[in-house]
Amino acid sequence: MRVLITLASLIILTACGGIRDDLSQAPDPLGTFRLGHNIAVVNEPVQGPFSRTVEDAAWQEAMTTAVNERLGLARFDGSAFFHVGVAVEGYVLAQPGIPLVYSPRSVLIFSVNFFEDATQTKLNDEAIQLTVFEPCCTVPFIGSGLVRSADEQMEGLAFNAARAIERTMRQNGSWFGAEDEILPEDDTILEGNVLETNPELIAPPETPPET
Repeated sequence: MRVLITLASLIILTACGGIRDDLSQAPDPLGTFRLGHNIAVVNEPVQGPFSRTVEDAAWQEAMTTAVNERLGLARFDGSAFFHVGVAVEGYVLAQPGIPLVYSPRSVLIFSVNFFEDATQTKLNDEAIQLTVFEPCCTVPFIGSGLVRSADEQMEGLAFNAARAIERTMRQNGSWFGAEDEILPEDDTILEGNVLETNPELIAPPETPPET
């Protein structure tokens, strides 16, 4: 078991590397976007099955930090302020499972809204609801609960939530005076709430592959 846990740690760290490196790269401009208010609302979100428990304040800090690191002045210094509002609606921070047999996944469900400061208008008609998985945990049969703490899982989910927010902004670039972009699919970012529509993605029945 010790050997398996060590191997799982190495696989997950390797899987994380490429995605995590993107913050060290200068992003393409996003029109006139400059981050104004960065607001995260967390009010007793739904805690999904097989989840560790964390305080609302911890989610709020994780989300505001991740959004600031990705969208803040260090990366986007446009000429007009836009505000980003996030509401954390549900989560699963996976507990340790049984490798190769049962490994629940960590997810975060949230909604996001965008506002233009100059006109005090909301840019999206309805709140955009998204589900994100940890960017490092697409390795089959290995759940992050085996090797990561709740804080580490939460930080990874907040990181990917901020990625999902930037992707949404680029897909709707005209909101910020840029071109709308067509981006490749990312299987760690989904529209909607999978706790309601596809819960087996979080805790799928797993059996080891046949040899």
